[in-house]
Amino acid sequence: MPVTVLLVDDEPLVRAGLRAVLEAQPDIEVVGEAADGAAVIPLVRRLRPDVVAMDVRMPLLDGIEATRAVLRTVEEPPKILVVTTFENDEYVYEALRVGADGFLLKRARPAEIVHAVRLVAEGESLLFPASVRQLAARYGDDGRNRAARAAMERARLTDREAEVLRLMARGLSNAEIAERMIVGTETVKSHVSGVLAKLGARDRTQAVIAAYESGFVAPG
Repeated sequence: MPVTVLLVDDEPLVRAGLRAVLEAQPDIEVVGEAADGAAVIPLVRRLRPDVVAMDVRMPLLDGIEATRAVLRTVEEPPKILVVTTFENDEYVYEALRVGADGFLLKRARPAEIVHAVRLVAEGESLLFPASVRQLAARYGDDGRNRAARAAMERARLTDREAEVLRLMARGLSNAEIAERMIVGTETVKSHVSGVLAKLGARDRTQAVIAAYESGFVAPG
């Protein structure tokens, strides 16, 4: 089955460019478009896309609020890939904090766009781990750290789960973590599931953000 994608951007040329790149791939299908975040929820409910590629800045409802609304109101929500002009953007970090699974630069090369959609759809690796680390270092220290540290303490991760979280923060896939820890991939998947459940994280990105904000992993 192809990865289905909904494009959300107020610039028609951006949507057209993304559509052309993605639909050139046999395993990706663009199922719809929207010009603003306000239109996302009904489209997601009707089209059931695997991934929403969504501009982080839009006039009526921006990507942050649209992401928050989708995750709050849609059962089994899609993966969300925020699209941005600037990677060191506080809007991008906030979108990741509220539940976006990754971000994509508008100037990205076609191969990078395709890779980002596939990786986010699979959900087994962190997209652009170095950039996420830089964003956390720049915007993560804003008063949320005390609550993040308390949440990390309450999680009571096992030694194995803690090791997995550190390797996740470095961007390693499940297969790479399994090789590093000399265990099976299914064992790693079990540890990842345990980390997400204990942290109350939707996916790897939110778990890694929590790890940085709590000081469990240093973002520098």
